[in-house]
Amino acid sequence: MVPGRTEGRLLERFEISAARVDEPDVAELIARHFALMRAQSPAESCHVLPAEDLAKPDVRLLVLRQNQTALAIGAVKIAGSTGEVKSMHTRAEARVRGAGRAVLRSLIALAQGEGLLRLDLETGSGSEHAAARALYGSEGFVPCPPFGNYRADPLSVFMTRAI
Repeated sequence: MVPGRTEGRLLERFEISAARVDEPDVAELIARHFALMRAQSPAESCHVLPAEDLAKPDVRLLVLRQNQTALAIGAVKIAGSTGEVKSMHTRAEARVRGAGRAVLRSLIALAQGEGLLRLDLETGSGSEHAAARALYGSEGFVPCPPFGNYRADPLSVFMTRAI
């Protein structure tokens, strides 16, 4: 158990661990995230991974639980010496309490442990993603051009961070 703290509000005690997509509480958060992202973006601009892709061997999925309740998830998809942050999602009732930041920091530590040199991410450009972009920026991610198979898209923001 680790205490988390951001924005002056304390997320009491929580636990972050490796997760599987077939755990019911994790599956529920993945489904929430998938539905929300699909609702916010047209299909050609939505790059959310379905659960079956999050279960692939090149993906490391983490869950943050408090009192045995899943509050946040996040994943890193590994390709060579680079990772891509995927499926960051925090339950609405746990936002601004440090859950997302704790998961992101754990993903960064995981990437370091895997020997990755860089983490990239794609997120939305709209106001509904402003808090996510601010979180990423506060943890050392900076804007970058599209990477991998992504193309420039006014609905996307691309960010990167050296490990």
